[in-house]
Amino acid sequence: MGWFRRFRRRPEIIDERPGDPEQVAHEFWQRWQELLPDISAALGDREPQRFEHDMTEAIAAMHPDLQFSVDRGQRAIYSLVVTGQEDPALRPYTDAWLAAAPPEDAIWEYHDSVPPVPDPSEVTVNIGAHQVALADVRVVAQVDEANGTVDVAVHHPELAELEPRSREALTFLPLDATLGERLAARWLGRVETADNAPENAITLLDLRDLVRRLDEGDTGEENVGGAG
Repeated sequence: MGWFRRFRRRPEIIDERPGDPEQVAHEFWQRWQELLPDISAALGDREPQRFEHDMTEAIAAMHPDLQFSVDRGQRAIYSLVVTGQEDPALRPYTDAWLAAAPPEDAIWEYHDSVPPVPDPSEVTVNIGAHQVALADVRVVAQVDEANGTVDVAVHHPELAELEPRSREALTFLPLDATLGERLAARWLGRVETADNAPENAITLLDLRDLVRRLDEGDTGEENVGGAG
């Protein structure tokens, strides 16, 4: 599975006084319809950088702290994600944006937070010069009942070969892909890198099951995996 690159807003943009959420959401979707032919052409040519500037401006016009991504969809070919990274102050803007979105179709679906991938074990990512299969990631998870979080240690056989920034990416990217932005922000506490393979570790899908059970109120299982 491949992902299109994720864009962040450019810091020079724009008015720091965001408007009414419903009004700016309506204006965004008008702009989206204007940009859509060029976006579709750029994606067809696998050149998403061609619409980066225009989309960055359109997103920042809603609120300068919003971010967006264009990825492969789960129900459609592409997905457009507009996220406030779980900042409560931005939630009215992402709520209004999603409420005003056009109906999903075979080409586009829309999300107000980064969703989990259907099966992280089928994902291979490029980190530096390495192609890394997330199926090989193993996790030790410990539920911190006092803080209502899950502390995790992440291991992959190629971690020791990576530079520090790539090691950090390989630590956090599998968690985001597995849980999605919302569950990760709600539940993850301390996140560490495990250079050595921990005993009795679990897969990413096992981690997803654990966190989803906790999110649904099932706290019967407190620790999964051995020491890192």
